[in-house]
Amino acid sequence: MSLEVSDLGIAFRGERVVDGVSFAVADGERLGLIGESGSGKSLTALAILGLLPDGAEVTGSIRWNGRELVGLDDREFARVRGDEVGMVFQEPQTALNPIRPVGRQISESARIHRGLGRPAARRLAVELARRVALPDPESIVSRYPHQLSGGQRQRVAIAMALACDPDLLVADEPTTALDVTVQAEVLDLLGRLVDERGMSLVFITHDLAVLAQVATHGVVLERGRVVERAPIARLLSAPSHPVTRGLLRDATATLWRAEGRDG
Repeated sequence: MSLEVSDLGIAFRGERVVDGVSFAVADGERLGLIGESGSGKSLTALAILGLLPDGAEVTGSIRWNGRELVGLDDREFARVRGDEVGMVFQEPQTALNPIRPVGRQISESARIHRGLGRPAARRLAVELARRVALPDPESIVSRYPHQLSGGQRQRVAIAMALACDPDLLVADEPTTALDVTVQAEVLDLLGRLVDERGMSLVFITHDLAVLAQVATHGVVLERGRVVERAPIARLLSAPSHPVTRGLLRDATATLWRAEGRDG
């Protein structure tokens, strides 16, 4: 297993918000963490990345390729992030620096982790922009985030996450702020890139219909606890927990609305 999370607990000021979460992600596997707002799914992802807010108390174990991440100091965690584990966040507008060209931001982690010089970094930025299907890669890497559409900014964020060719990609609701058409394009892109590079994927969402497009297995959370885990096909066809059945109803209603039906 490349990633093993065992009995993960997260608390703030003694209040436990993630309680006993366990799951494993094998090499090349696509796993989804799904739940409603406040279920603990994003906090779990932040714990994997070592990006929890100050004051968080973490118990349990997070092992990446056999290495324990819980308790790792910031400097060591920084070496893991970007180089071995890539991350894509929900809103790229807040993840991107507004006063730096997107090409420099795409190649930044490679400059840090691999010591690339400026010409090599630019070539990498152009290649990654092309790989994530950004238009006119040679030109777009010189633009600033405000000059791009929301879908283009999310593609830049994905390119940033891929700069060091990570083995694991963590994506925290990366399509929530996008319209349905652009969302489908980004999900298709993520799935294709994960397959091409043989990466493992942890995808966080509240939408079961979205999860079905990118993951093969799902872990359902409620109030910080795992309430169901199963292949995506089973979660869609025979969910066993009331929370999962509610997520399925919500996903079905969303699809009806997208198709112009009133349910």
